[in-house]
Amino acid sequence: MAVSIGQNEVSDGAPVYVIAEIGLNHNGDVDLAMQLIDVAADAGAQAVKFQKRTPEISTPEHMKSTLRDTPWGQMTYLEYRYRVEFDREQYVEIGDYATLRGLDWFASPWDVPSVDFLEDLNVAAHKVASASVTDIELLEAIAATGKPVILSTGMSTLEQIDAAVDVLGTDRLVILHATSTYPLPPEEANLRMITTLQQRYAGVSIGYSGHERGLQISLAAIALGAVAVERHITLDRAMWGSDHAASLEPEGFSHLVRDIRIIGEAMGDGVKRVFPGELAPLAKLRRVPA
Repeated sequence: MAVSIGQNEVSDGAPVYVIAEIGLNHNGDVDLAMQLIDVAADAGAQAVKFQKRTPEISTPEHMKSTLRDTPWGQMTYLEYRYRVEFDREQYVEIGDYATLRGLDWFASPWDVPSVDFLEDLNVAAHKVASASVTDIELLEAIAATGKPVILSTGMSTLEQIDAAVDVLGTDRLVILHATSTYPLPPEEANLRMITTLQQRYAGVSIGYSGHERGLQISLAAIALGAVAVERHITLDRAMWGSDHAASLEPEGFSHLVRDIRIIGEAMGDGVKRVFPGELAPLAKLRRVPA
């Protein structure tokens, strides 16, 4: 089933929908966020994604007082969450810039007020983070917007995914296979789950959200029929922050998008035919005509 997000279509017949996950890799810096938007646009991605939290609500209680060393000094985990959050004015700035660069933009809301916040900014879609698959109240709020929904499925059982899909519906849904290990080792990628999800949710567009190092696993996901791919991007994997090590730097992301486009063209339609390029070799090499 085709799903329209912004100016793009996500479906088997459309170019693979490439989402550059900026997440919190902007480290609370608008200029850095804009540089990462440029990385996504220059590489040929169709979308950039952020994360939106109301820290007091979305931070687990047992984590709030945990101390964390940051570039801004030692602070509690809750203080850190507030430190890297963008406010409305900053989101307007980066959202307008993403639009100017020809990209869809949206975010993963981690709580109900964040859904309202993003709706006020008229995002193109909503992304359900793997950690939120079982947050039924949040899923209901997202479903009520009527916007397209992209559902990641890491750290979740099939039964939990079923329950989330029941709430979200399938009319505007894209499901991404994911394993929430950062960085992702190949033995935990379990790419055959793409086929499992295609069979279990017939008619729903199935993609892949990757946290691995390198490009191979994401490219294999395309060969298995993934219609969307999401990868974290960073300017430098050595930067401070929890997601940078599992992210792609600009050159790597550019190569990923290039190779995704090549594989997309190479997949074809599964109908056997004699291609124009074969006619000369056919005339030259085939001794016995049909």
